[in-house]
Amino acid sequence: MQKIDLRKQWKHLYSPSSKTPEVVDVPTLQFVVVDGQLVPGELPGESAQFQEAIQALYGAAYTLKFMSKQRKENPIDFPVMALEGLWWSATGAFDFNRPADWCWRLMIMQPEHITQETLQQALEQLERKKPSPALGKVNLVEFSEGLSIQIMHIGPYAEEPATIARLHAFADEHGYRLRGQHHEIYLGDPRRAAPERLKTILRLPVEPALEQATAARKKA
Repeated sequence: MQKIDLRKQWKHLYSPSSKTPEVVDVPTLQFVVVDGQLVPGELPGESAQFQEAIQALYGAAYTLKFMSKQRKENPIDFPVMALEGLWWSATGAFDFNRPADWCWRLMIMQPEHITQETLQQALEQLERKKPSPALGKVNLVEFSEGLSIQIMHIGPYAEEPATIARLHAFADEHGYRLRGQHHEIYLGDPRRAAPERLKTILRLPVEPALEQATAARKKA
């Protein structure tokens, strides 16, 4: 049986230092995703929709892994990757202190051989075993992030703003401007790990400030 080691293949994207931000160039990758938005006044951990989306994504990811291993022709085994989240505001710039404005996309990376047809078969299996309204929201998409800066945050989610500030300072110091959506990769399980030991990769897409200024002048 062929084995694809996604964790090894993309190690440079999923094992940053917690001490110093680093620059990475993220290629186009494939994910199963679910989109949603927080109800005003609700935190992610309090949202039933958010929790259902996580369950649906992991259900899809493990079912796809099992189906891939059980293929009659060219069976392939691969690890289920970490849960990731893109975050943005429905009303403007993303503000970590205003969860009522937050929109989210939860996602789990998939290898290239997983197709829309395969996902549909997996979702049909899940719907028969454990129906959930979130299963109808699961999609397979490609995501192109490109040039980004990232760092490992160790500790509670509530303490992320200090680490995000370090990323912003790094971007300013090295001549980058932020673009795109706030990206988190959850390497720790809050149900099992102590809050101070949680590991979360924080990633922000960037672009050289000079290139952005030049493009703005050309449009003017």
